[in-house]
Amino acid sequence: MAEKFDHLIARAEQLLARIEAVLPQPLSAPDWSASVAWRLRKRSTGHGSLEPVRHVAAIRLAELKEIDPQKEKIQRNTEQFVRGQTANNVLLTGARGTGKSSLIKACLNEYAPRGLRLIEVDKADLTDLPDIVEVVAPRPEKFIVFCDDLSFEEGEAGYKALKSILDGSVAAATPNLLIYATSNRRHLLPEYMKENLSYTHTEDGEVHPGEVVEEKISLSERFGLWVSFYPFSQDEYLAIVAQWLSSLGIPAAQVEAARAEALVWALERGSRSGRVAYQFARDWAGRRGGDL
Repeated sequence: MAEKFDHLIARAEQLLARIEAVLPQPLSAPDWSASVAWRLRKRSTGHGSLEPVRHVAAIRLAELKEIDPQKEKIQRNTEQFVRGQTANNVLLTGARGTGKSSLIKACLNEYAPRGLRLIEVDKADLTDLPDIVEVVAPRPEKFIVFCDDLSFEEGEAGYKALKSILDGSVAAATPNLLIYATSNRRHLLPEYMKENLSYTHTEDGEVHPGEVVEEKISLSERFGLWVSFYPFSQDEYLAIVAQWLSSLGIPAAQVEAARAEALVWALERGSRSGRVAYQFARDWAGRRGGDL
């Protein structure tokens, strides 16, 4: 009888172990010495972990051209944060390929020696933001939670999680954590023509948005600092091309000779963005033996 009971207990323990293996587990702290950047990864079991980024993009602030006003705002805010002063969560919005995410990566490289760290989180995993806050709270470093190309559709869970962390949750974010997000949408949610019908007009001519519009604006308003990016002019685009060609080892004379091809490249791509300039420079330098 005792033998059967022991066997039953052993089976029960095995079953419990299997159940625990598939249940969500609290986010655990990684080896913070492994990198200056981490990425939140979710497994098929739902377990999340902070995995070190082994090869961090080496871009520097000095390499980013024609976005000086935006650079100044982001650098000032990050400097305040690293120094332990008050700083804001940041929303970078505007034209694609104009350097929004590159600027954040460059700030990481600039301030990592002074204790800045970065955690990249996909929008689908923003529901884990409270766990990230708990994990980094006791650390001496300063952490930027980076959400790239952020936008939401109606009803997505990450929307409410982000909104609560930014402002409105009983549990506040810790002083050593800020959120930097990039988006092509100013208000992070799709906007429809029919929503304009919800605006109301007062007798003195004032216009007030309806509840649907107010809800969409409310998330972006919780970011303390908005930084807008705009499409580049032809001259700005060529200046960026010249910067990247020079950084890839192309002599000044060849940089000047590349202007016509750079314009054709942009025309074929339908964009004069910084990303297109970088891609052209890599192609040009690669064909001429430049350093990659």
